[in-house]
Amino acid sequence: MKPFLDKNFLLESTTAQTLYHNYAVQMPIIDYHCHLSPKQIAEDVQFENITQVWLYGDHYKWRAMRTNGVDESYCTGDQSDRDKFLKWAETVPYTMRNPLYHWTHLELQRYFDVHELLSPETAEKIYDTCNERLQETTYSVRNLLRKMNVKIVCTTDDPTDTLEYHQQLKDEGFEIQVLPAFRPDSAMNLSDLPKFQNYVKKLAIVSDIVIGDFEAFLHALKSRHDYFAANGCCVSDHGLEEIYNVAYQPEDISEIFFRALNGSPITADEHRQFRSAMLTHFAQWDHEKGWVQQYHLGALRNNNSRMMGRLGPDTGWDSIGDFSQGKALAGFLDKLDSQDKLAKTILYNLNPSDNELMATMIGNFNDGSVAGKVQFGSGWWFLDQKDGMIRQMNALANMGLISRFVGMLTDSRSFLSYPRHEYFRRILCNQFGDEVERGELPHDLPWIGKIIQDICYNNAKHYFNWPKKLDTTL
Repeated sequence: MKPFLDKNFLLESTTAQTLYHNYAVQMPIIDYHCHLSPKQIAEDVQFENITQVWLYGDHYKWRAMRTNGVDESYCTGDQSDRDKFLKWAETVPYTMRNPLYHWTHLELQRYFDVHELLSPETAEKIYDTCNERLQETTYSVRNLLRKMNVKIVCTTDDPTDTLEYHQQLKDEGFEIQVLPAFRPDSAMNLSDLPKFQNYVKKLAIVSDIVIGDFEAFLHALKSRHDYFAANGCCVSDHGLEEIYNVAYQPEDISEIFFRALNGSPITADEHRQFRSAMLTHFAQWDHEKGWVQQYHLGALRNNNSRMMGRLGPDTGWDSIGDFSQGKALAGFLDKLDSQDKLAKTILYNLNPSDNELMATMIGNFNDGSVAGKVQFGSGWWFLDQKDGMIRQMNALANMGLISRFVGMLTDSRSFLSYPRHEYFRRILCNQFGDEVERGELPHDLPWIGKIIQDICYNNAKHYFNWPKKLDTTL
């Protein structure tokens, strides 16, 4: 029987162990999509306790705690940080076979050198040990990034964000590049008209453009797109149920915007038209600048209306959706490609039943202009666990070139999430190692090791149009 979480965790063969320890483990990390706070990085925050860095904002853990019968006051409520941690510790033994069990103990080991299993019996000791270490300067936010050998972090930022913290980090010469990503979801969402109207007002202020019609709205957004580019941005991102690609006339979009701005009702079909138009404009701007555009597809959000009303979005009430993705996605990418305006693109899929659809869709638009121009992104959200990663990589390997895959990202709000890259790398090495051991791949470890290192780091290094000064740091 193998010990739990030893140095060969998830590495089931000698070849897998060699690939991981000799090739994967040494590679730095490029986290090209996450939800970390640039403010906390700029201020080099020192967290008071592990609850603040581990449980605040983590809806993965909240969902598990709720399922285990823990009252909401210990998740998002006003219980003390110590009591919240103790309730999480009560839940952890029940998370076996959920990735939270692996992540929890990987993070305790990698950051705090704590090798005990978290349980009610060990909770007090682990809480005090971690808190004591968090007070050391080596546990500040910036040093947590350094500890994991992170080279680039791309945060997720609304077009109205000032980017002041990104600017501060650049001016200070912080060696880890913290770059913004342009996420304009609010600019195309007409489902809540008062919220949209307030958003337009905010956009007008930050862009210093009077917005009275759609042309001015586009002008203001384009100015923010330009502003992001001037601050090192080379990535956009969209969180969508599905790609929107319905026919529209420019004058219809102008009319829809004018009515939305004045609070007149918008039909579902008009909303889809508006979103289709906005996605097209954003994609064209991305292509002009040589950015990489990312589409996170398939989440069915805010399903519990009672708890959504009480706690708001991103608090753990979302699920996998069953949207029909293929036809609209093909049409959207084809429209851009036919105009020679298709930027490098990463498609993230949340419904595993669509894995093969995505893996074959990218091949339709990989035109030889650049290796892996259109990517099937890594297992996302509910799928960034062992089975989800394996299924995504198998679909990509069977129907595309996994050797050109840009690899893993954290998609996290926690500074303790970087062992997810290790988790991914171990699974990746085990897949290749298993096929070498079975004679399905040659025992050419230098070449396979190169592919492993490319997927872990090198492909992402070369795929994105990072600011030129990064060439010497990567």
